[in-house]
Amino acid sequence: MLSQIRTLLSLSTAMIMATTAVASAEPSAELVAAAKKEGTLTTIALPHDWCGYGDVIAGFKAKYGLSVNELNPNAGSGDEIEAIKANKGNSGPQAPDVIDVGLSFGPAAKKDGLIQPYKVSTWDSIPDSAKDAEGYWYGDYYGVLALGINTDIVKDAPKSFKDLKDPKYANSVAMPGDPRTGNSSLMSVYTAGMSTGAKTAEEAAKAGVDFFKEIKKSGNLVAVNGSAQGMAQGTTPILMDWDYNVLAMRDKLAGNPPVEVVVPSDSVVAGVYVQAISAFAPHPNAAKLWMEYLYSDEGQIGWLKGYCHPIRFNDLAKNNKIPADILAKLPPAAAYEKAHFPTLEDQATAKKVIGEAWPGVMSGQ
Repeated sequence: MLSQIRTLLSLSTAMIMATTAVASAEPSAELVAAAKKEGTLTTIALPHDWCGYGDVIAGFKAKYGLSVNELNPNAGSGDEIEAIKANKGNSGPQAPDVIDVGLSFGPAAKKDGLIQPYKVSTWDSIPDSAKDAEGYWYGDYYGVLALGINTDIVKDAPKSFKDLKDPKYANSVAMPGDPRTGNSSLMSVYTAGMSTGAKTAEEAAKAGVDFFKEIKKSGNLVAVNGSAQGMAQGTTPILMDWDYNVLAMRDKLAGNPPVEVVVPSDSVVAGVYVQAISAFAPHPNAAKLWMEYLYSDEGQIGWLKGYCHPIRFNDLAKNNKIPADILAKLPPAAAYEKAHFPTLEDQATAKKVIGEAWPGVMSGQ
């Protein structure tokens, strides 16, 4: 289903770098005028505290003067797809113009005829591996698996998955939950497996299971779910999770205790979301203008302020477009250059292998 996305693609090798002119492109005056004539954009499932969306929406409204009708901010990707289906013949306020969904929903929505193609002005700076070649869907932002570390307790922070095997991290390492039911925990196991040099999803899943067996047997893995509270209290001082989650935890804790966020040097695995325009959008020009804004330098940096790495991150970093104060709050940009994106097939394989083997990890078998 995702023939466009090759197994474990690297952003650094997939990226086609745009010229400064392309990266700074603005939507046409005709598109802006047509969108303003429509006057409204209808979004769905965009909570303001997710990836900085509150400020992104405000920036779009301020720049173009359109109103934004926000449907069901706490909906999931499946709800967004169902909203398109339920409103195919409806041009009223319950019909979404645009969607922001998990990777698997883009190709499926294209296959079902629910979305329409549109290529933004900065199209060439979106990695080929993270977009539909015909422009039906395209990656918007991503996170990578990272370590959040309470440095009041852990004085010498680990820099890699290999480091987590060190006896000095006894009773310290945790995941947010069970990898059989939680995606960030599933991908923590997968990422640990990739750190061993595994080449396929099955190899990575098996190696990840072995990794967690080892650190459980050694006493390094804490047998409780990790959380911001656990990290702060010291019950789970080293927490594996998406970088945007642990960065937000760090800010929320505000130095009490101090938290360091590390992208493991031996394995950088990412998860991506995608944008698309409804095939039945009541405001198609407003939808296209919204996409232009999201993929402009301004829109991409807006997501970065919310700690979600925009899909054009490498392009922005290479061209010195990211403000220094934002970069200062993030792990080094170089850590993201080797980010790899497992395909849906890879993730399905990992889920099956890890799901079957995980009870043995917990029982020590």
